[in-house]
Amino acid sequence: MKWSEICIHTTNEAIEPISNILHEAGASGVVIEDADDFHRERSVELGEVYELDPADYISEGVYLKAYLPMNSFLGEAVEQIKQAINQLLVYDIDIGHNKITLSEVNEEEWATAWKKYYKPIRVSDHITITPTWEEYQPESTDELVIELDPGMAFGTGTHPTTILCIQAIEQYLKSNQTVVDVGTGSGVLSITAALLGAEHVYAYDLDAIAVKAAGINIKLNKTESKITVKQNNLLDRVTVEPDLIVANLLAEIIMRFEKDAFALLKPGGLFITSGIIKAKEDDVKNALIDAGFEIVETNYMKDWVLIVAKKPA
Repeated sequence: MKWSEICIHTTNEAIEPISNILHEAGASGVVIEDADDFHRERSVELGEVYELDPADYISEGVYLKAYLPMNSFLGEAVEQIKQAINQLLVYDIDIGHNKITLSEVNEEEWATAWKKYYKPIRVSDHITITPTWEEYQPESTDELVIELDPGMAFGTGTHPTTILCIQAIEQYLKSNQTVVDVGTGSGVLSITAALLGAEHVYAYDLDAIAVKAAGINIKLNKTESKITVKQNNLLDRVTVEPDLIVANLLAEIIMRFEKDAFALLKPGGLFITSGIIKAKEDDVKNALIDAGFEIVETNYMKDWVLIVAKKPA
């Protein structure tokens, strides 16, 4: 089967919304080539494992590559993608060059080419994320290894917003607490919480494909007894009263359910949110405060913000 590779030259800020657009257009895989991945400093403290070839990385910005079947609907799909990306400007999202190119690839190239960009990475004091095809041995007895198969491209755990969330979960989660993961994607945050001692995690995503991908990763990490993953729109009809809610979503989406999060949390519970660009930081903080939350901590990585908010006891 022949596939068309659509390549979009954009910005780090636009990775998540454009990835979502590509999934909605029918792409069954997304490759992220980020210039910052090659140039950023590596933390020796966390013992990050990496193997980078300069020839594999672009010099500036981000390339998002997705794969669509070459059929009579290809032209229509590409036009819909272009229109949806341009619509992001309404939300003050920087889409950068927004140069879009198409090329033809065969199925074997599509299935394997993206794997060279994904290596084991230490993302926090205790968590290392590794792809399923890489052999990796823990370097210490307290190191927790999460194996992910990002074939459906709902997050590899290496995006700054995901790393920020994992570090916050590690810092604030207490043993035997109940967690709700809103917009679970690959399931990596739910798996993190389960491995770090949560009693039970409820993982929700609106996308049925994400729910399936998360389920695969949850079983892969032998955490299915601690995680319930379901298709759901944000916190609609959720009745669980968690100690902690985590949401790695765009600012605009977080501000759709901050009141629901406040109502659902136990007194003293925490709301960990990321996926927020710096330009939207104050908007999200004000919405959280208006909902009744107290801001506990704010962390930053690249152009992204994580906010930890608390429901007063």
